[in-house]
Amino acid sequence: MEKYITDECTGLKYELVGDYYLIAGDDEPEQEPIGIWGQRHFRYLKEHRRVRYANLLTTGKLNDYLADLNEQAEAMFSQLVKLLAEMEGVTEVLKAENQMLWVQKMNNLRNAAMEIVLNELIYR
Repeated sequence: MEKYITDECTGLKYELVGDYYLIAGDDEPEQEPIGIWGQRHFRYLKEHRRVRYANLLTTGKLNDYLADLNEQAEAMFSQLVKLLAEMEGVTEVLKAENQMLWVQKMNNLRNAAMEIVLNELIYR
């Protein structure tokens, strides 16, 4: 049996899958996954910036825009955590000496970095 056949009447192309011929669709390029930052911005756009959301959606650029914003936010977040940890003196030495204090300070730094990213990138 042939892998692909074309119907003369409709012009549709069929692909053999197992024992059945199914309509062969054009392969769409896979979309990049959107992380937590992109999802938060998506929700913000949908609720508060409806025109921008509609424009991105109708032009087909929404997923690329959100994936790019997610990458920027991830990079900014990790940079901020490292920078804030250096400024506060949270080091591996502290981690070895007092783990609970290290966890407490790192959680505080992560929360501060998260607030900065949310205010600077996500909710704009």
